[in-house]
Amino acid sequence: MYPIPRHALSPYHRIAFESPSNMAPATRICLAATALPFRHLTRIQTCRRAIHAAASNPAKVAPVYGTGPPPPPPQPTEEDYNRQLYLAKRKRQAQLLREAGIVRSAGDAKSGSDSPGLKRRFWRDVTVKEVNGAYEIHLDTRPLRHPTDKTIIRLPLSKPVLAHALATEWDQLSSALDGTRQHMIPLTSLVCRALDIAADDAKNSSSATTEAAPIRQSIVTTVMRYMDTDSLLCWAPEVDQSDPNAVAGSLNDEGYSLRDMQEEAFRRVVAPLTANLWPGISIVPVLDGHSILPRSQEPGTREVVQGWVLGLSSWELAGLERATLAGKSLLAAARLVAEWSEEQQEERGGNAFSSEVAARAVSTEVDWQISRWGEVEDTHDVDRVDLRRQLGAAVLVVAGVRGE
Repeated sequence: MYPIPRHALSPYHRIAFESPSNMAPATRICLAATALPFRHLTRIQTCRRAIHAAASNPAKVAPVYGTGPPPPPPQPTEEDYNRQLYLAKRKRQAQLLREAGIVRSAGDAKSGSDSPGLKRRFWRDVTVKEVNGAYEIHLDTRPLRHPTDKTIIRLPLSKPVLAHALATEWDQLSSALDGTRQHMIPLTSLVCRALDIAADDAKNSSSATTEAAPIRQSIVTTVMRYMDTDSLLCWAPEVDQSDPNAVAGSLNDEGYSLRDMQEEAFRRVVAPLTANLWPGISIVPVLDGHSILPRSQEPGTREVVQGWVLGLSSWELAGLERATLAGKSLLAAARLVAEWSEEQQEERGGNAFSSEVAARAVSTEVDWQISRWGEVEDTHDVDRVDLRRQLGAAVLVVAGVRGE
């Protein structure tokens, strides 16, 4: 009898054919060991038990409430009663203070209240008096003093406009605290700067040194730095005339480009300087076109300008410093000082170089951007007013009436 092939057996007969009884002893032991766990897994029974041993407590759908009257409300103690009185008193005091503040703010700043706590400033009237050949500003009977050395501020008789402008500045203050804020008294700070320069020059003249006084030398060093970055010497690139789109997009409503306006401002400011104030020198733009590095002035130009700055009086030097820092332009500040100086008043014609003209000259690029993209509220308008205030203060300090 021939054996039946393995592939001809059914799965049931194949398992029976390969049962352990038909296998070798070693093979039978291994298969029995591996098949035993699988054979018992089907007979494992699982049991269920609760996580806790306590009895279940079902929710009460309709709990039972008491049917009697509610408990009496809590009675205030003596401590609570005293605290309520204290809070009521504090509320009345706060209301009185608010009413007093409303009345005080609605009243005149010059009210002569006798109460030190409600008085807004210690002076009523501001007057200009001529004392020993100089003008003094008096707050009632107290003369205005220098905030640093406490000396009386005395202005020369050739500057009556400056004296009355200084008095007006202090008359507009609403409190004594405003007198300690530099942004509230720009003219006073500028006058004190001029007095400091004069005192430092007098102190240095008594010594044997030939060098300039420290304050004067520091001002000269500061303003001469603007010869390399002057607002009037930095020009935009020229418009490419071969590109119609570039030409149309770079012109304003009047048909001028930014480069044209910058060149016009430069000629209006610099031409009188090179013709009258600094004859024989040539001033060129430091940034022209697409250049990145500033170009130096011709030899001798800086020396001439620096010598002129060193020879200014204390009032003119203080005005030059303020105008230069405000407009970022030494040339515009020099033109403003030369135009309004006491020594140059006879040469000033009808078209004076005023603070308004100087402000427009140094703000050419800003005005151009505003005309194209609009004005940023509380930024451009504030900067415009502050620039004119600073340049106007410089004009008042420099100007004077000669012969009085």
